[in-house]
Amino acid sequence: MQSKISGNVLIVGGAGYVGSHVNQLLCQKGYQTVIFDNLSRGSKENVVGGEFVQGDLGNIEELNDLFKKYSFDAIIHFAALTDVGESFKSPSAYYQENVVNSLNLINKAVENKVKAFVFSSSAAIFGLPTTQTIAEDHPCQPINPYGQTKLIVETILSDYDSAYGLKSCCLRYFNAAGNDPTGKIHSLFSRQKNLIPLIFQSLRENTPLTIYGTDYPTKDGSCIRDYIHVADLAEAHFQGLNKILSENASCHYNLGNGQGYSVKEVIDAVEKTTGLKINVIKGPRRPGDPPVLVANSEKAKHELGWTPKYPDLETIIAHAWKAFST
Repeated sequence: MQSKISGNVLIVGGAGYVGSHVNQLLCQKGYQTVIFDNLSRGSKENVVGGEFVQGDLGNIEELNDLFKKYSFDAIIHFAALTDVGESFKSPSAYYQENVVNSLNLINKAVENKVKAFVFSSSAAIFGLPTTQTIAEDHPCQPINPYGQTKLIVETILSDYDSAYGLKSCCLRYFNAAGNDPTGKIHSLFSRQKNLIPLIFQSLRENTPLTIYGTDYPTKDGSCIRDYIHVADLAEAHFQGLNKILSENASCHYNLGNGQGYSVKEVIDAVEKTTGLKINVIKGPRRPGDPPVLVANSEKAKHELGWTPKYPDLETIIAHAWKAFST
């Protein structure tokens, strides 16, 4: 599919983990990008191309100024709070940041006749799996506030397509991991609460790593997740954006490798890759954690021509470890 972009692409949250990698790819593809980020979880150092504007979606005046200064053909939206555990403790913050602020942005998209809107969604919209792998038609029954917020925004986008013609692509990724293979982006490991960065932090700080739940109905009692390289996610955003522009139709895709690894298997793979021993302790289950989450990404492969370039877990860990340790 060929891009039909003639103006700027707005990347909201483009200084964050996935957003910075998408920005890098779009710049390499010749897109003109504008990165809008409040830097609460992102880092300006990881914005390796485009124009950077510091601002917050909760500030309507800053949004008005942004849309007065620039004309956008497309928006890619990453800005969100993403910690499942935190979403139980502070649901008000999650509904404000993830829903209300997203609605501010979506309304601006409609007001300014933006052609395409790509949304960073999550596998958390599905809740407890009823099938071995999760396809797009799996029931959406979130079991945590974070997943609820992502599902609400997907619903808003669907309604806005029907009412206003705003075309969107919702990308539900599973566990984003890895790092820029070229080494230009050093990632945000100190601000990530995903498993692999937490393992790295335990190694650096010489502190125990807690496995939350060892009594799940899985092969070794720990949770199983599908890890997808951040560079492969970036490619999916590029292809999803071009699909909207080429076909003028909304779409949604689940993004993963289709293979699950338990927490204990990931720990073993990190030890093998780094040559270091991890001090592990057992902890209780966390609320909102399904035992297994593995993607069925056949739709993305068929419709987008998307194929993960880095599906191997040890490669994902090696790229992340290189960035973490330099």
